[in-house]
Amino acid sequence: MSSPNPRHPSGRAREPRPAPAARPSQPSGPLVRIMAGLGVLLLAVLGFSRLWTDWLWFKQLDVAQVFQTRLATGILLFGICSFLMAASVVGNLVIAHRLRPRTRTGGLPALGQARALFDARHRAAILSAALFFGVLSGLSGFAQRDVFLAWRHATPFGTVDPWFEKDAAFYVFDYPWWRFVLGQAFWIVGVSAFLVALAHLATGALQSFQVVTTPGGQTLVTRRPGHLSAQAQSHLSVLAGVLLLLYAVDCWLDRFGYSITNNWLFTGVGYADLHSRVVAKNIVAMISVLCAVLFFVNARLRRWSVPVVAVVLMLVSAVLVQGIYPTVVQRFDVQPKGPARERSYIEQNIAATRTAYGLHGVEMTENYDVTTTASAGQLRADAEALPGIRLIDPGLIGPTFEQLQQVRGYYSFADVLDVDRYTIDGKATDAVVAAREINADEIPDRNWTNLHTVYTHGNGVVAAYGNRRQANGEPEWISRDIPTVGALEETQSRIYFGERTNTYAVVGAPEGSDPVELDTPGGGRSGANETRNTYDGKGGVGIGNPLIRALYAIRFGDPNLVLSTGRVNSASRLLYDRTPRERLQKVAPWLTPDSDAYPAVVDGRVVWIVDAYTTSNRYPNSNQVDLRQATSDSQTSTLQQPRPVNYLRNSVKAVIDAGDGNVQLYAWDEQDPILRTWQKVYPGQVKSKKEIPASMLEHMRYPSDLFKVQREVLTRYHSTNPDTWFQKSDLWEVPNDPVAPGARKEAPNYLSIRWPGDQQPVFSQTSVLVPKGRETLGAYMAVNADASSSDYGRLRILKLSDRKQVAGPGQTFNAIGSDDAVATKLRPFMMQGSAQAHFGNLLTIPVGGGLLYVTPVYTQQSTTSGAYLVLRFVVVRFGEQISIGTTLQEALDTVFKGDAGASTGEGDQPQTSKTPAPSAPAKGEQAALKLLDEASKAFAAADAALKKGDLATYQKQLDLARRKMSAAETALK
Repeated sequence: MSSPNPRHPSGRAREPRPAPAARPSQPSGPLVRIMAGLGVLLLAVLGFSRLWTDWLWFKQLDVAQVFQTRLATGILLFGICSFLMAASVVGNLVIAHRLRPRTRTGGLPALGQARALFDARHRAAILSAALFFGVLSGLSGFAQRDVFLAWRHATPFGTVDPWFEKDAAFYVFDYPWWRFVLGQAFWIVGVSAFLVALAHLATGALQSFQVVTTPGGQTLVTRRPGHLSAQAQSHLSVLAGVLLLLYAVDCWLDRFGYSITNNWLFTGVGYADLHSRVVAKNIVAMISVLCAVLFFVNARLRRWSVPVVAVVLMLVSAVLVQGIYPTVVQRFDVQPKGPARERSYIEQNIAATRTAYGLHGVEMTENYDVTTTASAGQLRADAEALPGIRLIDPGLIGPTFEQLQQVRGYYSFADVLDVDRYTIDGKATDAVVAAREINADEIPDRNWTNLHTVYTHGNGVVAAYGNRRQANGEPEWISRDIPTVGALEETQSRIYFGERTNTYAVVGAPEGSDPVELDTPGGGRSGANETRNTYDGKGGVGIGNPLIRALYAIRFGDPNLVLSTGRVNSASRLLYDRTPRERLQKVAPWLTPDSDAYPAVVDGRVVWIVDAYTTSNRYPNSNQVDLRQATSDSQTSTLQQPRPVNYLRNSVKAVIDAGDGNVQLYAWDEQDPILRTWQKVYPGQVKSKKEIPASMLEHMRYPSDLFKVQREVLTRYHSTNPDTWFQKSDLWEVPNDPVAPGARKEAPNYLSIRWPGDQQPVFSQTSVLVPKGRETLGAYMAVNADASSSDYGRLRILKLSDRKQVAGPGQTFNAIGSDDAVATKLRPFMMQGSAQAHFGNLLTIPVGGGLLYVTPVYTQQSTTSGAYLVLRFVVVRFGEQISIGTTLQEALDTVFKGDAGASTGEGDQPQTSKTPAPSAPAKGEQAALKLLDEASKAFAAADAALKKGDLATYQKQLDLARRKMSAAETALK
C-alpha cells in the first residue's frame, strides 16, 4: 500500500496536486454565445450608421477633410496606444510566465488551482488582459486627437515666458501633449506592474503562505511573509525603477505647470513658485532618479532594504521640500513682504493678461471730468449722434414682435432680439432685427408628417428702426409680414436653418410633384390662399438611396424614414443639425462660438453671422476667467459648464446660410497663432479676410462675449501699476442691471455714439463700470463695433475723476423712480387693474461733455394673453436733471432748458400706425391725471395733519384721497 505522502526522488515532499476544477454545466452556452454575437452585431451596426451618416454630412458641406483628418488621427492614436499597452502587457506577462518556478512548494489550495488554470490557459489570459487594457488605452488616445493635431502643427507665438524662457506655444500646444504622453506611460507601466504581480502570485513566485503536511498526515497552513523568487524580484524591481523614472520626468514637467496654474494672487509664476516649489520639484526629480537606479541595481543584487529605504526617504523628502518648505517661504517671507517680493511677477502677469485678452492697446482717459450741469443748446455738437440713441429695447420688445409679426402660432422669435445696421435711403440706420422661425412645440398636430415634412421652415427677417416708433407706440417696421415687404429685399427669405430649429426635416421631391411644405400661411402677396413649397436648395444629405435611409432611420431611431414612402422619395434630402452654433461646432470643433448668433439679410439672402473664438487656458502667466460667469448677464444666461480660459481671440467670423445651411469661415485675426495652427491642420477651410463680401462686412460687428470678457478683466487689469494692483485700491465691477429682476449684471449695448473729441458717431458696443462695492460711476467703456471701419476694435475708456461723484445705473434708476414728474406720468399705469409700465434698458451715452442716461418706458394695457408692450415715454437724466417725455426730443429739451440744441430725428418718420393715436392724451386719461394729482395733494395734506396730531383732518383728507383714486381708476376704464 502506497504512502499517503510519497517522497520526491530528491527527498523533498511532493506537493499534493490540486483537485481539478469542476466543470460548470453549460446548457445555455450556445444561447449566451448567440446573444453576445447579436450584441456585438448591434453595436457594430449602430457605430457604422453613425460613422457613415457623419461622413455624408461633412461631405455635403464640402468639409470632408475635417471628418477624415480627425478620424484618421484618432484611429492612429488608438492603434499606437493600444499597441503599446498590449505589447507591454503581453511582454511582461510572458516574462512572468517564463519566470515561474519549475518546482512548486506548498501553497494555499486556491492558489494551486489558480496556478493550474494559469498554466493551462495562460495564452488566453494574457491576450484577454492585453485586449481589455489595450482598448481602454486606445480610447484615451482617440480622445486626444485634437491635442495631437495642435501639437503636430504648432505655430510659435513669438512671446517668451520670462521665467522658463519658453515660447507661449510650448504651454498652449506642447505641454498638454507631453502631459498626455507621460500619463499614458504611467498607465501602461502601472497596469503592467499590477498584472505582473498577479501573475507571479498565480505562478507561485510570490507567496505569503505555504502548506505543510505533518508526519501524522495533518495539513497546516503557515505564513511565509514576502517570499519572492529571484526572477520575480528582478522583474518587479525593473518595473518599479521605470515607474520612478517616469515620476522624475513628471516632477520635471510639473515645473512648467506653475506658469498656467493659480497661486495666491493670480494665474502664473509667483515668488514662492520660482524660489521654492520649482526648486523642490528639481530636488524630488533627482531623488527619484537615484531611487530608480537603486531598483535597477536591485534587479541583480535583490537586496530590498536599500531601495525600499530610499523610497521612504524620497517620500519624506517630498513632504518636506514640496509641502513644508514652500509653505514656510510663503508664510514667513512672501506674505510679510508681499509687494516687494511679488512686484516683478505682478508686472509680468499684468502684461501677459492684457496681451492674452487683446487689451494691450486699450486707450484710457484718466480723470475724465464730466459735465453735470445742463444748459440750453448743449447738445448742438452731438447733433449727428442723437438719432443713434436706440429707443427700442431688444431685450424687452420680443413679445411685441411676437404679437404683431408672428402671423401664425407655429412661428416664433428669439426672446432677446438683435441689433444690426442697414443702409436705408443712403444712410446707415440702426435696427432691431429678428428671424421668424418655426416653433416645433406649437405645431397644431405634431404627427410625424407635419413635424418633419410640412412645417419645415420659417420665413423672413423682421426689422424695426432702433430710434423710432409709431404714434401708438408700436415699432416702426423696416421689414415685416409674409412674404416680406419693406426696405429689405429678401429674395431668399425661407429659414430652414435657425436658432430654434431643433428637429430634422425631410425636404425635396421629384420634378412635377405637388409641393407639401407650408410656405406662406396667408397665401402669398395676394393673401388669397395658403401656399406650399418644395425645397430647391443645396442643403442636406440626399436620402434617395434606400440603404442611406435605413442608416438614418437607425441613427435617429425613427423607422418612418423607411416606412413613409409617400413623403420620403428618390429626391428627398435630410436636413439636421440645423442650429447655426451646432453646425459651426461640428465643422470647426477647434472654435468656440459666441453665445449670440444673429440674422442678417445680405444680397437678398437670410444668413446667420456667428463670431467664433480660439481659446486656451494655458497661456503662460495670464489670469484665468470663467467664460460662463463672464458672459452671463441680464440678457444672456448660458447653460454651459464652467470653462476657465486665459487666452481669447475673435479669430474667425462664420456665416451660415439660412436656406441651405452652408458654413463659410473667414479668418478675422489672421495673426493669431492658434488660428494659424489649425489652418495648417485643415488647409483651405478658413478663407482669407479679404474674401468677405462688402455687403456682408457691413453687418459684422464686435462680438458681445469678447467684450464681456474684456470688461470683466478690466475691472482689475485696467491698472498697470503693480502696487495698486496688489493693494486692490482701484477695483471696478460690472453693475447689476437695475431694470432686470434679480442680481444680474447689466448687459452691454450696441448703439451709435460720438466719443468725446471725435467728429462722427460710430456703431459701438458700450458698458459702464462702478467702483468695487459702490454705486457711483467709475468708468465708461466703448469699442468700435463696426467691422467695416478702419478703427474696428478700438477700445477706449473714460475713467471718471474722483473729485466729482456721478450717479451709477442703480442710483439713476432709483432717482428716476422717485422723481415726481416721472411718478405723475406713470401713476395711471401703476394702478392695480389698469395698464402696467415697464422700464427698458438704461442706456449711457457720452454727450454734451457729460454722460446722459436714457431709458424707454413701455406700457401694456392688460395682462391678458394678447397684450403686448408699446413704447409710451422716454426718461432722460443728465447730472441731477431728470425729465420724462412722450418723445426723446421732448425729454431732452426739458432737461436742457427748453432746447437741447439738436434734433433726435423722431419727427422725421412717417405715421404708419394702422390705428392712429391722438398726440394729446385721451379725455379719460386727462381726467384721471387730474384726479390723481388731487389725490396726491390730499395724501400730502393727510400726512401734514398727522404730524400735527390732527386726527380728524387726517381721516378726512385720507378719505378724500381714496375717493379721488377710485374716480381716476373709473375714468381710465
